[in-house]
Amino acid sequence: MSLIAEKFSQISPSQTLAITAAAKKMQAEGQDIASFGAGEPDFDTPQHIKDAAIEALQAGRTKYTAATGIPELRQAIAEKLLLENNLEYSPSQISVNCGAKHSCYNAILACCDPGDEVVIPAPYWTSYPEMVRLVGAEPFFVETKRENQWKLTAEEFEEAISGRTRMLILNSPNNPTGSVYTKAELEAITEVAASEDVIILSDEIYEKLVYNGRKHVSIASVSEEAKNLTITINGLSKVYSMTGWRLGYTAAPPEIAEVIDTIQSHTTSNPTTFAQYGALAALQGDQSFVNDMVEEYDMRRQYMMSRLQKIRNIEVVEPEGAFYFLVDTTKMGLGSMNLTEKLLSRYRVAAVPGLAFGHDMSVRLSYATSLDVIKKGLDRFEEFCLSH
Repeated sequence: MSLIAEKFSQISPSQTLAITAAAKKMQAEGQDIASFGAGEPDFDTPQHIKDAAIEALQAGRTKYTAATGIPELRQAIAEKLLLENNLEYSPSQISVNCGAKHSCYNAILACCDPGDEVVIPAPYWTSYPEMVRLVGAEPFFVETKRENQWKLTAEEFEEAISGRTRMLILNSPNNPTGSVYTKAELEAITEVAASEDVIILSDEIYEKLVYNGRKHVSIASVSEEAKNLTITINGLSKVYSMTGWRLGYTAAPPEIAEVIDTIQSHTTSNPTTFAQYGALAALQGDQSFVNDMVEEYDMRRQYMMSRLQKIRNIEVVEPEGAFYFLVDTTKMGLGSMNLTEKLLSRYRVAAVPGLAFGHDMSVRLSYATSLDVIKKGLDRFEEFCLSH
């Protein structure tokens, strides 16, 4: 008899973390690795945020809080959502969780039963399907097209809906493609969701990392109908370079928010108390760090785009958000696991296989790394591409 629950037989470990671990091991052995694997900003957390957490520690703020966070932080999130996203939520509709990944899982667990289907546009962030499977529901993948900037259309969404469809997971700006949905595109998707009572999980963790004059739009803001169907997911990790702080949040209709509160009370209890005071300082403090970071990423993005467009045997779509390129390697005829293994072992370049995102003939390159690493890595990547 197996000691492991049957549902875990279908769950795969994170390949994004695996490639990063392999690259770090080689670096620790003294090898010169150009790593494009990072899914986190390469900037330090701003000092005023760290100071707020230190002050909270020194003030003895080390005890339990309400399961879904301190009132001040939930209020600050509500104010942020109103001011920046045109979304009105009471603090009771907001839950502060242990990272946006945790927020996503809580939301799926709150809404989906075994046998339900969850529509996931591919390429997708690697953890979405596994979260769906963990709760006993089934992912239903919709292959998006490069010529449509890897975005789900309302027509594709409508075709994917069945009698078992419970939820759509939408990620804009998107990891791994960098695509950003327009308001018109979101309105069309919302109309379909509303006609079939499909819940929308909107992962907006990269919302401020947008370029080319693009503006992030929260899908819940396009109509009252959309808001009543949407769980908005966000956090502090990407925008404030706080990945290790593990702080995300959900904003949801009251009945869903209540269940998320209950789930959290029985699993993690509250997020780390003193970290919440750092989050409060992040939301209420000087925002110039964010602007500076976006400018730096945009410079790297433009440099990478100019280089990648000239490399033979690959195709790219210009990303308008986040900090990734999804490089289409179909012309090389290599599966992404084979390709990334060769790239790492022979050319000392770490990239994440597209298989992790549901698109095998591709690799993800992150520009959340220094320009020196990017230049060196692209030189080697170009040499690899020319050899195939």
